[in-house]
Amino acid sequence: MRTIAKLAAAALATTMIAGPVAAQDGVKVGVMVTLSGPPAVLGEQARNGFELAVEQLGGQLGGIPTEVVVVDDELKPDVAATKARELVERDGANFVVGPIFSNIMMAIAKPVTDAGAFLVSPNAGTSTFAGEGCNPNLFVASYQNDQVHEVLGKYAQDKGFARVFLMAPNYQAGKDALAGFKHSYKGEVVGEVFVPLGQLDFSAELAQIAAYQPDAIYTFMPGGMGVNLVKQYRQAGLENIPFLSAFTVDETTLPAQQDAAVGFFGGANWAPDLDNEASKAFVKAYEEKFGAVPGTYAMQAYDAAQLIDSAIKHADGDVSNSDAIREGLRAADITSLRGDFKFGPNNYPIQDFYLVKVAKRDDGKFETQIEEKIFDDYADNYADQCKMAK
Repeated sequence: MRTIAKLAAAALATTMIAGPVAAQDGVKVGVMVTLSGPPAVLGEQARNGFELAVEQLGGQLGGIPTEVVVVDDELKPDVAATKARELVERDGANFVVGPIFSNIMMAIAKPVTDAGAFLVSPNAGTSTFAGEGCNPNLFVASYQNDQVHEVLGKYAQDKGFARVFLMAPNYQAGKDALAGFKHSYKGEVVGEVFVPLGQLDFSAELAQIAAYQPDAIYTFMPGGMGVNLVKQYRQAGLENIPFLSAFTVDETTLPAQQDAAVGFFGGANWAPDLDNEASKAFVKAYEEKFGAVPGTYAMQAYDAAQLIDSAIKHADGDVSNSDAIREGLRAADITSLRGDFKFGPNNYPIQDFYLVKVAKRDDGKFETQIEEKIFDDYADNYADQCKMAK
């Protein structure tokens, strides 16, 4: 566990807030992300994006002193559930920002929200909480998992790819990924494979792709899984088959994939070259501070901090006023880095989505760049199932 407390009283001074935080004295935020193993790069981006926002807000959220406690969920649901309880019950966290992976969200949503704290997800957006299981204390600052995958499904449909091979990890987000793709794609699925979460050798699956010779493949392989798959795909000489993906070629994996990923497609709600002033300033500040190109994980965590900041301001700094905090979160009175942003009735975003393509910049760094907008002000397919009391 790593504790960071940044107070705005003086630029060079840092003060720790000891013990549980009283509502009138400050706010405590637990950031629970994956910081172990190959997927750690995803959690690091989210942590960095959130901390950058807090720093730029002078170490305060909602104008009050803020303590940020960073916790590694270790990508273990049982460990995450225990640490989530400790954050809210022992440490007095008012908000928990996290997680990255949907299986961790399934483990921590109940202990966090049952304790009266707010869970603000900077990435995981499982369908489980988007419909009938929606929760008034759960807000997703990213997307509903299916949506990014629907981008590539629609693109494949529009391009006339008649035969597509699908592949994803065997957990909830992987199942949501392929369901999302098929929601928009009506052609033939010649193969559909779920691999163990964490698999790094794709020789068997690549042999199947070579045998099927589909018009395109679509895959969701986050973190180190995506790094290995992209490299092995190139090595297998399959680049003549269009590579469509989500969370497989992005700013967390590109530093390792490099040239192997150039020209591969993804779907996203944002990219570092998005043309708006807030986004440009964020990318510049992130690269200067961390020496890396930010991805959606960092952007969404930055927006999560903005959401909490706006909610506390809505409650006039009283973090014990849960109704006012909830109203403030739902209002989403922020300048989102992605542009258009508002919450639907299930506390999941309504936003734009893009087809992005991997490019190598003039400075030698790699990033995804927007090719075209696929969906405008797009709400998820589960929102009308949410009957949450307002």
